[in-house]
Amino acid sequence: MSTLEIKDLHVSIETEQGKKEILKGVSLTIKTGETHAIMGPNGSGKSTLASTIAGHPRYLVDSGTITLDGEDVLAMSVDQRARAGLFLAMQYPVEIPGVTMSNFLRTAKTAIDGEAPALRTWTKDVKAAMTQLRIDPDFAQRNVNEGFSGGEKKRHEILQLELFAPKFAVLDETDSGLDVDALKIVSEGVNRAQEGGKMGTLLITHYTRILRYIKPEFVHVFVDGKVAEEGGPELADRLEEEGYDRFLAEAVPAVAEQA
Repeated sequence: MSTLEIKDLHVSIETEQGKKEILKGVSLTIKTGETHAIMGPNGSGKSTLASTIAGHPRYLVDSGTITLDGEDVLAMSVDQRARAGLFLAMQYPVEIPGVTMSNFLRTAKTAIDGEAPALRTWTKDVKAAMTQLRIDPDFAQRNVNEGFSGGEKKRHEILQLELFAPKFAVLDETDSGLDVDALKIVSEGVNRAQEGGKMGTLLITHYTRILRYIKPEFVHVFVDGKVAEEGGPELADRLEEEGYDRFLAEAVPAVAEQA
């Protein structure tokens, strides 16, 4: 069993007006085999947490720690984090002109494992995963995400997830822009990757609809850069009924008091 542990994490960014704190003391522990959903309104810090775990240089860690099985993640480069078993499915997957999907996938797998996968087995695995995700085989020869629809980009993120088999997957609003059919296909891919309890999942979302397919054991509500409430799946159901108004109402007096 592996553990990803975040302790009292404070993160800021540089703006034209100066330094702005985004995360204000986030603590979270995820173990392989667990699914944690992070929910909250826009601007609450959910995507900042995802990017910080992945190592985006824009986000400055002021204090706190992130460790993976006791190893300091913050001391790792982005590629070292990937090789250690961290995976980020991006909210807005980028296009990579000139790099085909097939070359990208095999090169990335080789970098993660330290050796190239056996070609015959790898080709079989890629074809099987593409079929399950209903990705046209012709996409293997297209440039990464170039000209892809939003749903196609998200399915290719999950294709990577299934093939790379990370210890922990951070899914940053993977459900955004998906129709009902695509949402189900993507969710099934995540569930396949979780089979056997070898992967932990941090699922970031605004809505509960993806939680009908990917069942979390833990739900964390983010408001104003902090965890405002934690619970089980029933908390997501409550959010579906009530929204985030009560959390936002509680956050306003706190902000006013700080000012």
